[in-house]
Amino acid sequence: MEAAVKGKIHFWPVMTAIFFGNFLSVLSTTTINIAVPILMDHFQTGLHTMQWMVTGFMLATGVTAPLAGYLGGRFSYKRLYTFALSGFTVFSLLCALAWNPAVLIVFRMLQGSCSGLIMACTMTIIFQVIPQERRPFAVSLWSLSAMVAPAIGPTFSGWLLQFASWHWLFLINLPVGVAAVILTQLLIPYYRMNVPKSFDVPGLFTVVLGSLSLLGAFSQGGSWGWTSWKTLSMIALGIVLLILFVLRELKTEVPLLNLRVLKNRRFTVMLSIYSIVTVAMYAGTYLTPLFLQTAEGASTLKTGLILLPSSVLLALLSPVVGKLYPRFGPVKLISAGIACIFAGLFLMSRLHVGIAHNFILWAMVVRNLGIGLANVPSSTASMEEIPAEWSGHATSINNWIRNVLSSLAIAVFTSLLSNRQAVHAAELAMPGVTAGSGDIGLQSFTMGVNDVFVVAALLVLAGFPLMLLVRRKKENILAEGLHEGSGTLKSESAAKL
Repeated sequence: MEAAVKGKIHFWPVMTAIFFGNFLSVLSTTTINIAVPILMDHFQTGLHTMQWMVTGFMLATGVTAPLAGYLGGRFSYKRLYTFALSGFTVFSLLCALAWNPAVLIVFRMLQGSCSGLIMACTMTIIFQVIPQERRPFAVSLWSLSAMVAPAIGPTFSGWLLQFASWHWLFLINLPVGVAAVILTQLLIPYYRMNVPKSFDVPGLFTVVLGSLSLLGAFSQGGSWGWTSWKTLSMIALGIVLLILFVLRELKTEVPLLNLRVLKNRRFTVMLSIYSIVTVAMYAGTYLTPLFLQTAEGASTLKTGLILLPSSVLLALLSPVVGKLYPRFGPVKLISAGIACIFAGLFLMSRLHVGIAHNFILWAMVVRNLGIGLANVPSSTASMEEIPAEWSGHATSINNWIRNVLSSLAIAVFTSLLSNRQAVHAAELAMPGVTAGSGDIGLQSFTMGVNDVFVVAALLVLAGFPLMLLVRRKKENILAEGLHEGSGTLKSESAAKL
């Protein structure tokens, strides 16, 4: 089946359809971050409420990712991709029509659920139908689609918000979504590699509730108190449910998410590195526009222009790194990337009220240079030893873990920012303490942002020891844990066909 599919595949038509769909899902995230202060003012609500517009989107993206492996096998990845694109477009329209923050958050979460399926489908299609020798370049194009959106998103949304209402941030998705659906129908062939026999309802129940419990605890921990019974009980419930989910998936004949792919050391290590990089990335993506508009009083257009050079660099790096990957391999590229990310985040921890905007511009350039060097190699290397039959589950796991961690990171960063801002405000207000020129509120906010950037910078350093666990790629064999079961896997797949 796999050989037959690949024989019919034309590289550029397939990648064109994938590019537009992935671009659409990422664009909606990047354009909305810059509008958070405007939405807070429009709906007369605080950051803790409006963060759910971002956090809820990411959570829904992560929660639906485990479904992609089953649904893609059941209905084909082409049909699932088309359905997700259509849903994303419809919910974009509904977000534009939202009349209060609660409704906007709900529609954003539904939009995020479609986004999770889009990302899982596009990556799976690459690893199932694109020939192996062209996959690094295909992944670089996939990453490019995710990088072009941040490159144009902040500047475009800043310009749009300067001359139009926030509703257009969602309405702009409609023509792109319709075009992506049409291209998918015309350019991606219908295929199915295997068909699952049943649906794992207990697995879905435990993974959704477990993820929701953890997110709720981390997002509200700052206001409830990290040692309060509500916070601790929700963390405990989330951990227990996810443990039950893991045990269920390892025992059931047809798992919702085949966690056995985690036996592959290369996949697990690269997934861990990719997750660390993603979490650190969201610190800059989320906090930099907030700082520029809150502490510096920058307009949305100016904020977008400040972020434009680093975003353009990130977009241009993706295909270049894809070409460099066969020559240098993942270890050298990712190590250089982690070093640059750390340097960029450390520079961003030196902010102060009235800082030169060129400083922020260059710090973000250094940070994005690192992200560009680390993203493509980590995502490509993670899938190199995974059989095509398991690629749907592998990409679903990748998206689930990465997006749930990202949503948790935004929640933790927001709570940490509020906590540190309160601490610094109390310190600056103490008798005998000279706060210097400027408003104490703005200074304490800036100091809190700096603290969060320090935490993110230290977090990304955890990627260095993980690189020691990366062994050289095995040629023509599966990784440990998968190699022994490959014969069984192939016979099972043949039987299902």
